[in-house]
Amino acid sequence: MKIPFLKSAFAIGSAIILASCGSSAPKIVATPIANIDSIPLKITDLSDAQLKNWGATDLMTDTIPGMSVDKAYTEIIKNKKGEKTIVAVIDSGVDIEHEDLQGVLWTNTDEIPNNGKDDDNNGYIDDVHGWNFLGDAVEENMEYTRILKRLKPKYEGKAASAISTADRAEFMKYKEAKEEYDKEYQETLQNRNQYQQIKKQLLAAHQAVSSQLGKEDYTKEELQKMEASGQLAQYKAMLQQIQNNVNENIPEALDELDDGIDYFAGRLDTHLNLELDGRAPTGDDPYDITDINYGNANVMGPSKDKEDLKHGTHVAGIIAAERDNGIGINGVANNVEIMAIRAVPDGDEYDKDIALAIRYAVDNGAKVINTSFGKYFSPNPEWVTDAIKYAADKDVLIVNAGGNEGLNLDEKRVYPNDQNPEAPQEIADNFLTVGALNYDYGSGLVANFSNYGKTNVDVFAPGTKIWSTTPNDEYEYLQGTSMASPAVAGVAAVIRSFYPNLSAAQVKQVIMNSGLTTNAKVIVGGDNTNTKSFKELSTSGKMVNLYNALILASKTK
Repeated sequence: MKIPFLKSAFAIGSAIILASCGSSAPKIVATPIANIDSIPLKITDLSDAQLKNWGATDLMTDTIPGMSVDKAYTEIIKNKKGEKTIVAVIDSGVDIEHEDLQGVLWTNTDEIPNNGKDDDNNGYIDDVHGWNFLGDAVEENMEYTRILKRLKPKYEGKAASAISTADRAEFMKYKEAKEEYDKEYQETLQNRNQYQQIKKQLLAAHQAVSSQLGKEDYTKEELQKMEASGQLAQYKAMLQQIQNNVNENIPEALDELDDGIDYFAGRLDTHLNLELDGRAPTGDDPYDITDINYGNANVMGPSKDKEDLKHGTHVAGIIAAERDNGIGINGVANNVEIMAIRAVPDGDEYDKDIALAIRYAVDNGAKVINTSFGKYFSPNPEWVTDAIKYAADKDVLIVNAGGNEGLNLDEKRVYPNDQNPEAPQEIADNFLTVGALNYDYGSGLVANFSNYGKTNVDVFAPGTKIWSTTPNDEYEYLQGTSMASPAVAGVAAVIRSFYPNLSAAQVKQVIMNSGLTTNAKVIVGGDNTNTKSFKELSTSGKMVNLYNALILASKTK
């Protein structure tokens, strides 16, 4: 599932509740890791231009913890092209009509478009730019909701003592899913109701103050100078708290609250709706891995407004938005083709779709696969595990988002992954899990939502407030490990382009070994009382750095 990060809305609520490069590489010296902790902290706010490009900045020269992408292009890559590299984006779909992505799309030249035939005999009809494993499906349940629905008739009201030995594991899965569902349903319902009440209070305060000042877009200074008593004084205090802590523009704050209300209401209507059959439009049995004749070639899905493509389009832009074309943004990688695979609905993905999507990407030439999604329940993890191993056998690197719940993944299993807390031995050497960085170099270096784990997260990369492509030729800030993962997938694509003889496992190690680290303690999980050494938050203990990665790749045999 792709999880939005509603920081502003939550903060508003809290405020109111509280009141080949090889020939040149030897001449270039990698950033000395020992120097990193001597860099002064950046005390000024980032400009708009800096914020939009912070993931490409260089820590040594900009004091912003980016991946040194611009430095790598200026000093190492220059005008070199490398080999064309295909990167598969398994996600919600991609707006293949976007102005900054049209020139970087993978095209299956063995397929004749729209003739209703499987010209290349790969099992997929008219798959010109990828495949849509969801068909016309958009809205879906969470996995624990689906488990509860499937097993409820069998186990509802039964005690553990009444369950046979053969059914015990399934019964425990049912109990765990029910417990999670009940908790999430109550929390979501409570949050929706609370946000609705907050909006009512804020709207009343805003209307009263707007009437008093004769304008809706009043500033902090104007509100401060306004004389008030009684109820109006209470309204003033509430609005000042919002302006000081969250958003000076109260109409924007109200819009952000609406986003929060819509999010929680949407979860009740879809993710947690026991009556929803989100899979019906697809027409397959999602629990039969042999039922593979489903989906279609429309990688943009059925929605006319393309809103459901925002996540996948944003991810694709981070990796490969066409560089130096005079519009939009520069993706991390040049000379890349994006293979669009739609397999992640608005809700939790199905194991079968992900397993088949990975195999599709591998079989059709992808050298890097980005998987910016995840869930904590999985009825058929073995299907995905087998697909990961298949990708490893075919020398394909999978770059995976670590998740956005601020959890230690060494204690909590997430799917997909190449290991779990009970069995930390990796199942394959081609799977790279990424945590998210913030643009503040210091104690706030790790994004407050990012999962972490010395064993189960490999590296960290920029993931807070990332500017990238969104549907209909637009651009927006989004954040999450979903944004950190494609940043690293872009780095992997550059390495595979210029050093095609390196295996997927070698590229993974290059990325992990070439990063920058810090001796600092950082806040994890957004809890100021919970600090850990940055080096202990991932296997490598490092931040991904394209500049250093290219240098190390040039020396790797």
